[in-house]
Amino acid sequence: MRRWKIAALAVVIAACVALGYFIHAALTSSSEAPGAIAAAKPIATLAPDADSCRYARDNECDEPDIGTGACALRTDAADCLALREGENDSCQWARDGECDEPNFGTGACTQGTDRTDCGEIAWMRYQTDSCASAFNNICEEPGRGHGCAARTDRTDCHGRERPMSISDHFFGRDDRVRVDAHDAPWRFIGEFTNGAEEQCTATLIARDVIVTAAHCIHTDAGVRAGGVFEPAAGGASANTIAYLIDPNFNYKSFNASNESDGLDWALLRIDRPLGDRLGFAGVRNLTGQGRDAARAADLYQAGFSWDTGATLSVNIRCHIAETYGDNTFAHECDTTRGDSGSAFLVRSGSGYDVIGVDSNFRSNPDGPFIYIAVSAAAFEAQVADFVAGRGGQAVSPPSPPK
Repeated sequence: MRRWKIAALAVVIAACVALGYFIHAALTSSSEAPGAIAAAKPIATLAPDADSCRYARDNECDEPDIGTGACALRTDAADCLALREGENDSCQWARDGECDEPNFGTGACTQGTDRTDCGEIAWMRYQTDSCASAFNNICEEPGRGHGCAARTDRTDCHGRERPMSISDHFFGRDDRVRVDAHDAPWRFIGEFTNGAEEQCTATLIARDVIVTAAHCIHTDAGVRAGGVFEPAAGGASANTIAYLIDPNFNYKSFNASNESDGLDWALLRIDRPLGDRLGFAGVRNLTGQGRDAARAADLYQAGFSWDTGATLSVNIRCHIAETYGDNTFAHECDTTRGDSGSAFLVRSGSGYDVIGVDSNFRSNPDGPFIYIAVSAAAFEAQVADFVAGRGGQAVSPPSPPK
């Protein structure tokens, strides 16, 4: 999901930062990036290597004693300065009633510089559900149990209720669960890493075709459809060799407005028929059957959420909240960064059908963000030809090193 506080923030959705979030989660025992860097900070007197960490100036403190631990001590000085010297309201968006710190806020401010807006939820800094046994209703963090590292068993130790003021609000409650990735439909799902090293979730819809979001292959540097699909169930991975997107999809428009939401889908052909081993889902235009039928259906969704480590987080029997005329629908499933491109599935006899893919969110002045998915109505007609090898474009080979 991508839609920042102002359109200008979209330019910072860069590959190194997107990858950094996954590495951050891993180092704290764990398809979206933080907001723009705040105003210049007083770091002139700091050591020359004060911002030498590869994740420096991404607004998130990554030093080990007070941050994520992804950087060495004193190498992420600008991002950690306010936490060390005293939190303040120096961010240009401070005191606007919206928390703008990374992860639980919009990410537009450096940590510790939006004190008034973030104070009541600051306890959530670096808290994740990345422990392998998270969501088992047993707190296993040090001091209360064993088996999880500190700050990696958030839901079991602090409950499922979530403040509505956080960006990852989960509609006030986090209902995600863990599953066995070898079971259907979860074994159809995997992580897709594009040519810019950004990750999203994707789903097998044929023996050698996956579906994800168009913004998962578009980057600030253009289309990067070449990448790797790694099934959640493990085993062999596959490389992408061709792609198909709506020719009218506009990456800049997608990041700045709602105009391209209904075009945010992508079909990718892979070089191994992984579906022969794992199986795959069908594709169905559920929203085309009417609003009532769409809202009544039980949805199944799974993705590689930023805060749950390297394993799937799953929603079972969540629902569509509203359908729209631009081939999108609003849903109430608990999705967040990393879930981009993940499929919404419904049962179909003994199997499952993809009825949409996770896309974006829209602001809502009178309530929480509206979470948006692209309906299969937007791409169902394209699937048969692409599966048969007709249409689409070949993946461009990677650029040679400079």
